[in-house]
Amino acid sequence: MLLLPLVLFGCASTPPKNQANLCAIFYEKDDWYPATLAAQKKWGTPIAVQMAIIHQESRFQSNVKPPRDWFLGVVPLPRSSSAYGYGQAQDSTWEWYMKSTDSYGAYRDDFADVADFIGWYTNVSQRKLGISKWDAEKQYLAYHEGHGGYSRGTYLAKGWLRRVAKKVAAQAKRYSAQLQGCESTLDSGWSIWPF
Repeated sequence: MLLLPLVLFGCASTPPKNQANLCAIFYEKDDWYPATLAAQKKWGTPIAVQMAIIHQESRFQSNVKPPRDWFLGVVPLPRSSSAYGYGQAQDSTWEWYMKSTDSYGAYRDDFADVADFIGWYTNVSQRKLGISKWDAEKQYLAYHEGHGGYSRGTYLAKGWLRRVAKKVAAQAKRYSAQLQGCESTLDSGWSIWPF
């Protein structure tokens, strides 16, 4: 019985070592660049925006859940939300994505699925709210608050969230600049890259 948890734990993906450098991330996680590139081609959402959102939501951890409170320190209480995985997507939003894209069998702890999800979500945000896919700050606000919350301006009363959204935008800008320095290497097959 103890073997199963060890096997399951062993399957969890470890986050990249250098999360501050997008090129380093893609060199370490060699299937992540093709996944984000596919999402960019399909939905039009820049790779840097996808990665900045994932970084903020999970620090690239595949199985993150919201913290749980404990009653009297021993009885686990329900989590504050159903958010899970790389993109911290909630159950209802993930179900909407799967239904809308016919992506049944997509998983929130699968990086490629989450890259596609973020591309889809930001595409919906552009259609419904008029937010440019290049505007990481506003896209993150809509991602965090939901389309209805963004429309109602719920983020306006949350100074902490507006600060976080600015951090996401700054991270996307850094990632975009970094990607310009290694994109041709990634596109040409970077197996020759000197580690």
